[in-house]
Amino acid sequence: MGTPEFAVETLKTLVENGYHVVAVVTQPDKPVGRHGSVLQPSAVKQYALEKGLPVLQPEKMKDPEFIEQLRAYQANLQVVVAFRMLPEIVWAMPEYGTFNVHAALLPQYRGAAPINWAVINGETQTGVTTFFLDHDIDTGRIIMQLPFDIPDDADVEYVYDGLMHLGADICLKTLERIIAADGHPETVSQEDISLTSHLSPLTTLNPAPKIFKETCEIDWAKTAKHVYDFVRGLSPYPGAWTTLVATDGKETILKIFKTRKTGIKTTAEQGCISIDGKTLMVAVADEWLAIEELQLAGKKRMAARDFLNGMKDMESYTIK
Repeated sequence: MGTPEFAVETLKTLVENGYHVVAVVTQPDKPVGRHGSVLQPSAVKQYALEKGLPVLQPEKMKDPEFIEQLRAYQANLQVVVAFRMLPEIVWAMPEYGTFNVHAALLPQYRGAAPINWAVINGETQTGVTTFFLDHDIDTGRIIMQLPFDIPDDADVEYVYDGLMHLGADICLKTLERIIAADGHPETVSQEDISLTSHLSPLTTLNPAPKIFKETCEIDWAKTAKHVYDFVRGLSPYPGAWTTLVATDGKETILKIFKTRKTGIKTTAEQGCISIDGKTLMVAVADEWLAIEELQLAGKKRMAARDFLNGMKDMESYTIK
């Protein structure tokens, strides 16, 4: 059960390692295009069809017809990767239960966007977790965990790709463990895992809620470290953004994909712009932050120096 590209790698690994995938469950085709007249199948569906695997696309997970179809496949086990919340009638159906591959080291970063939030929060390590589903989201008993280091210059694309492959790896290892234990592998309650066992010392759990457009607006009143991590935690998708304000008050949305900490202290008001040669810098709480890659609304992503070539009197602009 899965939908995006992230889930394809695990499905591909199961198929290529000879596991009998009796069916694939994914989201209904999504309307795309200007008028929504074209239906786009999910990445998981596209791969499943290439391999001749049966595909189920329920609108509602409790739909009696879907439940009947699912039960007819008599699966021993269900594997969930980047899908949706399942009702008990679904996750409790197989004799070996249902396990999820989650892109974080639980209990940290429960929720829909664990990769983004780990980078936004400046974590130096994240990972993947497999756990058996239960009634609440991302709280089930842990089967396995594998760590993944986050370099200081890594963005979400780098971490996403790394965890996608690590997720496929942990899925295989988890299956082997479940089979060896005849469906009852040793597990650990999330309540028994120390909050400091994998990530930087914390006193509370960091959530990973779904990210919306409003979530992605940059707060220039934060420190350079915070803004730097925030930008790479949303790059390349969905992209951190800010508002560029011209002297006549005209506002334009500006996406920021890459920044650099300069270490140059400033007392300028947050959001002030400074041009140093071909370097575009914005004042944040503690220093000047260099903007390296950006995108004006309606334009292509570009290097800041190329952006400056096409802009006149840039220092008269402000960012808010």
